[in-house]
Amino acid sequence: MSRRADRSPGGQFFLVALVAVLAAAGGYFVAMRLAERPAAALPGDSTVAPAAAALVGQRRPDFTLADAAGNAIAAADFDGHVVLLNFWATWCAPCVEEMPMLSLLHNDFAARGLQVVGIAVDEPARARSFADGLGLDYPLLFGQGEAMLVGRRYGNASGMLPYSVLIDAAGIVRWTHLGAVSREQLERQIAAVR
Repeated sequence: MSRRADRSPGGQFFLVALVAVLAAAGGYFVAMRLAERPAAALPGDSTVAPAAAALVGQRRPDFTLADAAGNAIAAADFDGHVVLLNFWATWCAPCVEEMPMLSLLHNDFAARGLQVVGIAVDEPARARSFADGLGLDYPLLFGQGEAMLVGRRYGNASGMLPYSVLIDAAGIVRWTHLGAVSREQLERQIAAVR
């Protein structure tokens, strides 16, 4: 008498569940290994994936990304302003929730030299279309892989979003924050760099 594989619904469910758990564990392992790897250097730069804490007090890394019109915008274009870089994506619910507040903050503090800059870590066409519907009043820069590298250079080794970086008018990184941020939190940090 030969033994055949258990073909009962319970046995099939167990097999499917086991395969799903193993696939998830494998995906997690791959994601963690990728997060540990240093980011590739951008052209002309030797700084790669600094830790957020180590970045505070240092000169901001340079970058160039495209704006909505496809123009190349560099970090140096914002020199002389207090800059709040906010890394976001269309699929990130906390990012989308804080964007209207960032737009109001930008308008309220623009006369005092604050420049909010959104950096979309997303497919550029989708992010542009999405941002158009929000009616934001601050500049947005777009990239996908390039924006992810910029985020890593600004201390976001995990790649999680939203991620914010505050830079003073002299180009020195003063604060980094992973996760959603409140207006009160931002106002305290902005007041500390003025």
